[in-house]
Amino acid sequence: QMCIRDSYREAYHWLRDKTPEDSRVMAWWDYGYQITGIGNRTTIADGNTWNHEHIATLGKCLTSPTKEAHSLVRHLADYVLVWTGGGGDDLAKSPHMARIGNSVYHDICPNDPLCTHFGFEGNNHDKPTPTMKASLLYNIHAHGSRPGVGVDPKMFQEAFTSKYRLVRIFKVMDVSQESKDWVADPANRKCDAPGSWYCPGQYPPAEPIQKMLAKREDFAQVEDFNAKGKKNEEYHKQYMKRMSQVHG
Repeated sequence: QMCIRDSYREAYHWLRDKTPEDSRVMAWWDYGYQITGIGNRTTIADGNTWNHEHIATLGKCLTSPTKEAHSLVRHLADYVLVWTGGGGDDLAKSPHMARIGNSVYHDICPNDPLCTHFGFEGNNHDKPTPTMKASLLYNIHAHGSRPGVGVDPKMFQEAFTSKYRLVRIFKVMDVSQESKDWVADPANRKCDAPGSWYCPGQYPPAEPIQKMLAKREDFAQVEDFNAKGKKNEEYHKQYMKRMSQVHG
């Protein structure tokens, strides 16, 4: 018998029909176009987000311990959406989120460019490593489905779970209206010309956000011959060394 899983459309239509029009949704960038195109809601990133540091900031929020993550997310989004259906879902992608985040925020996986300690022991999802177990992503993903795993409803409240549990959406509690208003104010947009559509976003001046940004190390592509800096060179050297050991 054929079984049609309609979870993704169902989730995006829920966003469209059940959330305020000015809602901002935090999700991994892969789903950005779907959130805006089908859900008609603002997404934090999508497939046209060229700013590596911004994607790393998204990774930082999702892979940080839940309490720390909430202190950041409440200034940036109203909802958090994750894919939870197994296979290539967000839990499978989470080590990549951590690595990308760590390429800019080195405190995610200190002295571990590959974030080898962010994952599971022996690929057993019943045995998350300490950093994985503490992360927002893991706790939202497994909320209520694994004993003792979940998020504090005072920080993140389950708002929607699709029929086959392929998509879950959590409402961010205690959202900073001050930060939301600041970002929405046209006076705080930096555009390349008056009336231009090209206006790179700015982060709100909230203290937790600014403390996070103060630790940011702008990522330099290997191909960027104009980039200089021993920190970037050393990080890349460590990364390649670890990769050679893994695949050696």
